[in-house]
Parts: sequence; C-alpha cells; structure tokens
Amino acid sequence: MLRLCLLAAHALRLAGAALLSPGSCAFEDSACGYEWDYAHLPWVLHGEGHYISVDTSYEGEKAVLSSPELYSEEWSCVRLIYQIATTSETSPDPTRLNLYLRHEGESFDRLLWSAKEPSDSWLIASLDLMNSTKKYKIVLEGEMGQDKSASIAVFEIKITPGYCIECDFEENHLCGFVNRWNPNVNWFVGGGNIRNSQSILPKDHTLNSELGHYMYVDSVYVKHFQEVAQLISPKTTAPMSGCLSFYYQLKQESSIVFTIYLRDTSGFYEEIWKTDSALSADWALAEVDFNAPYPMEVIFEVAFNSAKGGYVALDDIAFSPVYCSNQTGTPFNPAEAGCNFEEDLCNFYQDHKDGPGWSRVKVKRNVYRTGDHTTGFGYYLLANTKFTSQPGYIGRLYGPTLPGNLQFCLRFYYALYGFFKMSGTLAVYIFEENHVVQEKIWSVLDSPKGVWTQAEISFKKPMPCKVVFVSWCKSFWDCGLVALDDVSLSLGSCQAADLLLPNPGECTFEKDECVFTQKKRGRGSWHRRRGPTPTSYTGPKGDHTTGVGYYMYIEASDMVYGQRAYLVSRSLRGTSGKQCLTFFYHMYGAGTGLLSVYLKKEGDDEEIPLWRRTGEQSISWLRGLIEYESDRNYQIIFEAIRGVSMRSDTAIDDILFQAGPCLEVEEIQFSSGYPDSLNEIEY
Repeated sequence: MLRLCLLAAHALRLAGAALLSPGSCAFEDSACGYEWDYAHLPWVLHGEGHYISVDTSYEGEKAVLSSPELYSEEWSCVRLIYQIATTSETSPDPTRLNLYLRHEGESFDRLLWSAKEPSDSWLIASLDLMNSTKKYKIVLEGEMGQDKSASIAVFEIKITPGYCIECDFEENHLCGFVNRWNPNVNWFVGGGNIRNSQSILPKDHTLNSELGHYMYVDSVYVKHFQEVAQLISPKTTAPMSGCLSFYYQLKQESSIVFTIYLRDTSGFYEEIWKTDSALSADWALAEVDFNAPYPMEVIFEVAFNSAKGGYVALDDIAFSPVYCSNQTGTPFNPAEAGCNFEEDLCNFYQDHKDGPGWSRVKVKRNVYRTGDHTTGFGYYLLANTKFTSQPGYIGRLYGPTLPGNLQFCLRFYYALYGFFKMSGTLAVYIFEENHVVQEKIWSVLDSPKGVWTQAEISFKKPMPCKVVFVSWCKSFWDCGLVALDDVSLSLGSCQAADLLLPNPGECTFEKDECVFTQKKRGRGSWHRRRGPTPTSYTGPKGDHTTGVGYYMYIEASDMVYGQRAYLVSRSLRGTSGKQCLTFFYHMYGAGTGLLSVYLKKEGDDEEIPLWRRTGEQSISWLRGLIEYESDRNYQIIFEAIRGVSMRSDTAIDDILFQAGPCLEVEEIQFSSGYPDSLNEIEY
C-alpha cells in the first residue's frame, strides 16, 4: 500500500511550535511541557532532527513521556507521527509504542492505541478523543521488548479540534488518509502548482487557489476494464454518527463510478453514497448520513472503464454529529438488549402459548448447586425445571427488536446439569420481525458439567430481527437443566471486540497476572490455572470470566496449615474521592481457611484491612465489593491462608478497579465461619 503520508520527513514540519495547540509538540527545540518519568528510561530530544527518542543503549524495560495537563470539552483528534526500528522481525516480546489517556481522579491510565510494527520511515496514527469535562494527560509509553538494538522515535504530536476523518489535504501528512496502491490508477495530491499533462485539474476548494491542495485520481494509465482507486480514511476509534460531507469535481468522458463505502474491521463493505451525475464542472457538495458505532474506515472509491474516462477530485471532508437528513429518534442502545435477570426479565419476554418455558430462580449459597453468574447469589433463568420438564416441550425467550444492517456481538453464559450429553437442548435463533424467517445461529454441543460457560456469536441481518433463546426437551432422559444468565449485546463483531484494548483497571488473568506480583514465589504461593484444581471437593471447576479461562488460586496440598500467600498490586496512583474494587472469589472445601484484602498506603508500615471471609462459602464464584479511599499512592494486597486440611483451595478472578463509589455495597465486609444460609437451596 502506498502511504501518501510518508513523504520526506522534513515536509511534515508544521508552521512552527508557537502555532501548535495545547498538548501538541513538534520537538524542534523543546519538549513543549512533556516530561519523562525518571524512574524509567530517558527520552532524548534531537534538536537537529526535530524528534524525541528512546533506545536500548540504556538498561531498562520502558520509557514514559507525559503531556502537560489538558482540558477540552470539544471532540478532538490526536495525530502521532512515529517510527519503531528493530533488528528482529519477529519476537515474543516485541518493541512497542503505547498511547494512554490519564484522566484526573483515576488510578489507571486508559490505553487508546498500541503499535509494534517496525518501519524504515515515519508512520502516522490518528486517534479520536471524545469530549469530556475531566482534565487529562496524554501518556506515551515505549516498551523496549527483548530486541538488543531497538529504538522508538516520535516526530510530532498534534491535537486539533474536530474529528480525525476530517481533512482539507493542506498538510503533507494528509490527516492519515492513505492510497491503496494500484499499478495503474491511484489517488494523488493535486494543487500547489502541480500539473498533470493529461488532465485539466481544478483549483482546490479550501483556498479556491492553485496553491491549495486536494486529492485527485484520473484515468490516464487505465489499462483494464473496471480499474479501481481507493482512498482510505483513518479508522474511527470512538463511536460516532452524524453527517459526513465533502466537495468533489468529476469530469467524465466514459463511464466513471464514484462510490463511498464504510468498511469494518472484519472487511465488510457497506455502500453509503454513489454519484448520480456524469459531470460536475465546479466543486459540488455531497452529504451523506454516517453511522460508525464501532471502528470503521471510510473508503472513497473511483472505478474507470477506459483510459479516457476522465478524473475525480476530492477536497474538504468534514463531519457533523447532526444527521444531514434531519433524522429523528434516539439511536439504538445495545444495553437495552441485555439482561442479568436480577430484577426481572428486562426487555425479554415469553410467548404464553409456549407454556411456562423459562423460570427466573435464585439459589442460596451452597456446596451442591451453582448459583448465578452475576454475583453467585442472585437470579438467573432455568429451563426444564420441575415445573416445565415434559418430553417434547419447547421454551422460547424472545429478546427486543434489533435494528437491521448493524453488526452485533451477542454474549451470554449458560450452564447444563444432567447425566447425558445434552446436544441441542439450548439453541439461539434469529427471528425476523414477522417471525416467518427463522435462522439457527448457535446450539450447545457440551456435556453437562455445571459450569457457567460463555458463548459469543457475531451476526448481521439486513432487516430488523430478534434474538430468541430456545430450550428443547426431546425426551425425559435428555432434558436435564439448562441455565441462562448475563446476556449482553454490543455493536461490532465479537472477533473485533476481542482485539479491542482492555478496560483500565481490569484483570481477568487470561494472559498474565496484570498489575499483580507475588510477594514470594514457590509451591506455597498463588498459581495461575485453568480448569479444575487437582484436589477433589475443593476449588473451582473453571474460571469466572468464560468458564474455560484462567484464574489465580492457592494449592492447599502444597502448603501447611496457617501458611500465607500474598498477591500484591504494583503501586497505584492515589486520587481524591472514593474508589470501588470488585472481584470474584471461590472458597469451596471443608477445610477452607481465610481470604483477606488489605490497603497499604505509600509511606505507611501498617496495612489497612478492607475485607475478609473465613471458611467454606459456596461452590459458586461469589462477588466481592470493596469501597475505599487513598489520596496517596497505594497497593492492594490479596492474602490467602491455608485452612486445616488439603481441601482448602481458594481462588480469585475478574478483578476490576473503578473510580467513584460502588453502586452497590456489601452488607458484610468481614465474616468469620460459615454463612448462616450455607447449603440451603431455594428456588
């Protein structure tokens, strides 16, 4: 692909540092208020080359560069011109450049962008920053990886009001727009006294001058039928919808097709505009409604049929959050199509003609049957119960109507209880609005194991539709019990969602131990594991995140009674105001010991106890909530103590730090002994 932004490095220089907006820097003679963290590798300012860099000539793992404090209530675009140079093409631990957003009052930075591809020239990244009332900082982090001779250079950071898909093509980086290279037809920069002998090109629209710039493509070198040139915008990095506008000129001697597409991360194209005129002698304004709820690129495509086709010129791409067509109504909120069933069925419903179908149940904490997935002691849906278990019965749970022509990711948790393989006892269908067209998009193939397992399905339908969960009891022996909980819907494909950057302050232990370290590693420490623990009648059968992923636990058979294991967070940034810590814990086994959580503030010798549980609690993963405050840097410590027997494996999973008070509060922060309700089963 020909990257139009990769012109001579010095051509990228802006008018001067004095004209740059707050947070922007050309690194000509200063770092513009950017500061590096002296606890890590130093960034070096190169005045002659006008860039700042870090390399492996110093010993260290990473370098951190943070901007001055910034504030903007308007939507803005961050453009970063950078280069990563390495000697190794592939590495398990590659050199990487990360960009974070550090919001005031939050302990964790939000990762906005990450790159690891080495290059021999400057590259450009474009990132949308949504409007916010909070002050923030831009934080650049260079991770040096395992390469012995690696460097990271930043040529320029520019923050401008507006959206990253907007461009007047007056700057040589072209706002991150790139041409998809074709041997015969390509988009080029026009204007600035550039002339092409085969085409009469117009003045630009921005300045109405020959000195102004625009993009153009012509048919001079067309050799084949339907030669195509594509100009591709930066990928949107935040949900946006409204009116996309641009100016174009078109001269057509034989058939030209000028089309605009949206392309999502899975490569799906959606046409949103096509020219309806054969000739536009002057700059014509085009407007089209634009909806990008998940990352998308805008593609300006021109197709020629002959070398005498003519040309198309493009300028002044703009965006407004107000639709061009005066659309009314509220945009679809995917949260309305989800439910954790704690209060009711939300927007789901059952057809009374199907019979009782799904029952909303609650199981008290016990060591025989798993509780719900949301908290471990809340509500979930159960099919094929004693009320509905009849051979030949079908239970249908209908979701709300979903708009057509959008990509969706459906996630939910299910659990199966029975003695035989229960293939087909739970399926997901898509019903079109008239309920005439039905398509099965998923069905269970598992054998019963009583573990909450996550399923995820991507789908897209041209017409409005509904998701329907169907439980089918073919015969008495095949029925078993089918449980359903925590249904959620998000925009975009599930595969694209898996590539999204992690939530700040969240640790699922799927890849590593995140911000946590062991106080002392050994047989008697915390271990990262998937699947059941080795000892029977203790520990979880699977993790809480997906049912087949990783969690942290202590292996009691490797420890002695009273032995302690510590999982300690790195130093976290102190903030004013309350913070909320959520996590899931598993304490099942007749000899279970203690699990405690402590807060250790910087400069203090004493650890402040925040939460504790003693003894066997449940066979389920249970949710823990802790509200705390610390205006100084601090650490969170999870302490597990081995109980009286080897049946005292204790596990934790899905830790989440959030700014602000907890929306719910646990009634009991400290408990000793068994819960009063242990082993009571109530539907």
